[in-house]
Amino acid sequence: MASITIRNLDDEVKELLRRLAAENDRSMEEQARVMIRAAVDGQIGPVGRIDQIEKTLRELTSAHGAAVPANAPAGKRLQHGLSGKRILLIIGGGIAAYKALDLIRRLRERGAAVRVVMTSAAQEFVTTLSVGALSADHVFADLFDRQDEHDVGHIRLSREADLLVVAPATADLMAKLANGHANDLASTVLIATDKPVLMAPAMNPRMWAHPATRRNRATLQKDGIAFVGPAKGEMAESNEAGEGRMAEPLEIVAAIEALLDVGPKPLSGRKIIVTSGPTHEPIDPVRYIANRSSGKQGHAIAAALARLGADVRLVSGPVGIADPAGVKTIHVERAQEMRDAVEQLLPADAAVFVAAVADWRSENSAGEKIKKVAGEGPPVLRMIENPDILAGIGHHSQRPGLVIGFAAETQDLLRNAEAKLRKKGADFIVANDVSQSSGVGPSGVMGGDRNRVRIVSKSGVEEWPEMSKDEVAARLAALIAERLKTIVV
Repeated sequence: MASITIRNLDDEVKELLRRLAAENDRSMEEQARVMIRAAVDGQIGPVGRIDQIEKTLRELTSAHGAAVPANAPAGKRLQHGLSGKRILLIIGGGIAAYKALDLIRRLRERGAAVRVVMTSAAQEFVTTLSVGALSADHVFADLFDRQDEHDVGHIRLSREADLLVVAPATADLMAKLANGHANDLASTVLIATDKPVLMAPAMNPRMWAHPATRRNRATLQKDGIAFVGPAKGEMAESNEAGEGRMAEPLEIVAAIEALLDVGPKPLSGRKIIVTSGPTHEPIDPVRYIANRSSGKQGHAIAAALARLGADVRLVSGPVGIADPAGVKTIHVERAQEMRDAVEQLLPADAAVFVAAVADWRSENSAGEKIKKVAGEGPPVLRMIENPDILAGIGHHSQRPGLVIGFAAETQDLLRNAEAKLRKKGADFIVANDVSQSSGVGPSGVMGGDRNRVRIVSKSGVEEWPEMSKDEVAARLAALIAERLKTIVV
């Protein structure tokens, strides 16, 4: 069977696909699959001009879970934060350079133009051919290239972009910029620029912890360089783990969006507390009671509030995702720790309780691992109730002006959410069906990337369509900003 790739499509179709993918927060490949599925189902009829095709596809992809309303005018694009932005990506020489390929794709999906500078070491890990194909632009690599430098190309590169991103930012590149060295194209561009710079460090944990690297980072931060990451985890080298992994491409995208966000900041000056993730209640040093919360929705809400200018304090249970950019995060494990952390953050203008806190904990967790004993049955766990964090803050003497809770239910969604609203002293309850039969996304709400919520308040119920968790977060952040206009704390 013959196969096609997106790069084989003509430019007009590729641009349409790129627009629809960005609007629906999908990759171009995912968007293409949705469109092909609609064609297979017989939903795409004989349409002609590109504007007719766009109108039909927008309606169909909206029906398949997109965020764009079906009646959106053909040709009208929802503006993404990176639409029309020019990014100069500098790829350093490290194994994490392979992530730069996905980063380029993610940026272009969001409407950004990407130009790339590669160090000679970077070309040992990824090829200029791959980078050029993804960026759809010439790849710059040589400071003394006659063609590129006939008009002082390194100066032009450094000034024409809206933002310079270094990913991976190696110890060598950080040292060069911190100490003013300019002996190749990448370091020369960094020295010559008058635009903001974002670095995504990636290196062995010992290199990251070295005093010289620490000094260089401190110098760069003092000079105004922004950083995203590094994260902790397994390294490419065998038996190496620690802090030094490059941030994931979507984390870097979020940091880029935050740096380039020049939109209104309606939450500027507001302090907002957000809780996220599960809690782990120990049974013994090995076992614990928990739930399936991934923290994706809570972290997305914290990031969305920060983008609107809020001073966000995120209290997070144990999760496998990175801290959101621009947010101060406090890590806890148990419900009691989460309660204490939240109370210490008061007073605040608003609080959003997204965390799925365990209702119960073992009264006496064992100091050693509980072992099976032949002939004896399982141990008896005596359970006691955990603190009700939402109710505690909803009725607190320092209650924030706006208190929002979440209700994750598997049955009687609205009835349970309305009861929670009355009992907890909240202003809003965001109710979502987390049952396996909810029909939300391929894997459901908990652990998935999509959500369908209802906003329950004393004035009634507002139902939102299924959308990505990032879109739920953005919409809820806008609601919070609008509500806080009328509240003086």
